[in-house]
Amino acid sequence: MLLSGLSKLLCILQCISLAFAIIDPIDFLALQSIRKSLDDVPGSNYFSTWDFTSDPCNFAGVYCDGDKVIALNLGDPRAGAPGLAGRLNPDIGKLSNLAEFTVVPGRIMGSIPVSISQLNNLRFLAISRNFISGQIPASLGQLRGLQTLDLSYNQLSGTIPPSIGNLQALSNVILGHNHLTGPVPQFGSQSLTRLDLKHNNLTGSFSPTSLPPSLQYLSLSWNRFEGPVDQLLTRMNRLNYLDLSMNRFSGVIPGSVFSFPITNLQLQRNSFTGPVLPGNQVSISTVDLSYNRLSGQISPMFSTVENLYLNNNRFTGQVPGSFVDRLLAANIQTLYLQHNFLTGIEINPTAEIPVSSSLCLQYNCMVPPVQTPCPLKAGTQKTRPTEQCVEWRG
Repeated sequence: MLLSGLSKLLCILQCISLAFAIIDPIDFLALQSIRKSLDDVPGSNYFSTWDFTSDPCNFAGVYCDGDKVIALNLGDPRAGAPGLAGRLNPDIGKLSNLAEFTVVPGRIMGSIPVSISQLNNLRFLAISRNFISGQIPASLGQLRGLQTLDLSYNQLSGTIPPSIGNLQALSNVILGHNHLTGPVPQFGSQSLTRLDLKHNNLTGSFSPTSLPPSLQYLSLSWNRFEGPVDQLLTRMNRLNYLDLSMNRFSGVIPGSVFSFPITNLQLQRNSFTGPVLPGNQVSISTVDLSYNRLSGQISPMFSTVENLYLNNNRFTGQVPGSFVDRLLAANIQTLYLQHNFLTGIEINPTAEIPVSSSLCLQYNCMVPPVQTPCPLKAGTQKTRPTEQCVEWRG
């Protein structure tokens, strides 16, 4: 009877031991180090479940497969949660089976641990909206299975390592809102669908094969890129979002761009030149080509655009009548044509512009037949000086 009771007790103790020791010891110690380097900011209680006398696989943000940690989501994912403070501990690199590592927005500082490059199974890496500084480790190019890289909204500097461009499994690269400089590496992944590099200090130009035709989302705005992009864009007929604004791109805009399945086309504030000739009626709801050096006559194919910004270019000739018809029918919400060299528009001076529509014609080579409110940036001059118009006509 005594032996039977002792056997039961040993069994209970063994079960308790197994319940609290299922995680790999190396992963256990790595999580302890990560915890020591981070804290909840006031208002956050993410670490309240991180009690190392219990099973770490039950901690908030820790996901296990067997005795190994396979996903680590640091912080409270709820909208508005204040996040974490501190630094990312290099022991993250000891979580050898980690496939997903994310950090919610917070106040984490310091650099990206180079040890992350040791995580051979990593597929998803997202450390955004914190205060991460330093450079992107070139050794991240060792993560052959990496599919998503999101380091946006930090304080990263230096260049984008060419090794990142060599990752063949990449589908999402999001590096916007940092202080990155230098050229963009050539991306070889034929599964890359999203490339977001906006709000950096990146420079250089793009060859026709710099980016794969698999891209569906491309944002390069607020950088210092230059050179032509017509051959590059001609290859990208899968794009459903395109923003190249606030750069120094030059050359012509290919007509094929206006047939892309997108809703918002942002090409403003560059140095694009030449006529703009869509092949068919444009179904994009918002097209912004303002502040370029575009010339020639305005194509009637743009009359189907709801919000059209062609201001501050070098367009000449008459405004197509189809624009007037759609404007008076309230099918056009915004039509900005100011600061060009346009010579006329056939509209009755007594015509009533719908209150839902905005038309600006000032500072062209004509007296605007209707007086409508214009943005303050358009200035106060109604017409362009005669000598400029004569000179422009040649």
